[in-house]
Amino acid sequence: MNDTLYLTVMIVLIALIFDFINGFHDAANSVATVIATRVLRPGTAVIFAGVFNFAAALSFGTGVAKTVGSGMVDLKLITPYVILAGLIGAIVWDLVTWYYGLPTSSSHALFGGYAGAAIAASGFKAIIVSGWTKTLIFILIAPLLGMFIAYVLMVAVHWMFRHSTPKQMDKYFRRLQLVSAAIFSYSHGSNDAQKTMGIITGVLVTAGYLDTFAVPLWVFLSAYTAIALGTMMGGWRIIRTMGSRLTRLKPRGGFCAETAAATSILFSTYLHMPVSTTHVIAGAIAGVGSIQRIKAVRWRIATSIIWAWIMTIPASAAVGWITFQIVHLITGK
Repeated sequence: MNDTLYLTVMIVLIALIFDFINGFHDAANSVATVIATRVLRPGTAVIFAGVFNFAAALSFGTGVAKTVGSGMVDLKLITPYVILAGLIGAIVWDLVTWYYGLPTSSSHALFGGYAGAAIAASGFKAIIVSGWTKTLIFILIAPLLGMFIAYVLMVAVHWMFRHSTPKQMDKYFRRLQLVSAAIFSYSHGSNDAQKTMGIITGVLVTAGYLDTFAVPLWVFLSAYTAIALGTMMGGWRIIRTMGSRLTRLKPRGGFCAETAAATSILFSTYLHMPVSTTHVIAGAIAGVGSIQRIKAVRWRIATSIIWAWIMTIPASAAVGWITFQIVHLITGK
């Protein structure tokens, strides 16, 4: 096995490990609400979510993968070593935030790590400004859209069921929440698995195994498998933060939060925009909580989450930058 092939295989494996950690880290996004409302038991919920993560492979193509793999960083200035350093930066930040139970974005960690390593290798000319501009806009729009839709759905639910008792409402929405949780898990897979596909395909292009950026079938299937398995393992620390500490949810609130978040994510995926499923579901949960009264949302917890979000891209970029310097020092490349 020559050096290029060995390096490529190693990076592909690390990318799939990142994809697994992404699912593990972001399991909270898919199952926190159904666990908080006691619609599903924790073990059942993560398996349920993992199945629908993989089901997303049946649709939505590879538009997000192309944005991540070749729309944010100039592949002409990138080597496999840059991608390796970027992945390590993302994984380190993901594990640190998982340890502290902070629901930060695996996606933003990947963007930051990739960009930091690219800048270390080739300077800021490696960054495609237009790709980053669109992505940063959607980083803001997607959670706000999720929050707005969740708020509107809660208003509609309260109006439609205004003559029903809370017990009667919960009877219906405990069943409906299974549908909304399935759709949300599907949307999570549709957006997040493609990010790893983009990175792996980028490696294959920079290593010379592909002439153009086109996702091979084996990459497609392995990315969805890895994220589904990671989700099934569950990141329990973050599930607790998202499911019970941010605000208290009833089945009707869980339904509205998941439906709103799924709508925002699927809309972004349709536009080929990589977004943070963590941000979107957190925004939707806050939207549901705020309809009762502003104080229903634990804003101290929400503030700590927001600060973790703000730190994610620069922190993972710094780790990616440092990692590339170490790799360059060892390999000379």
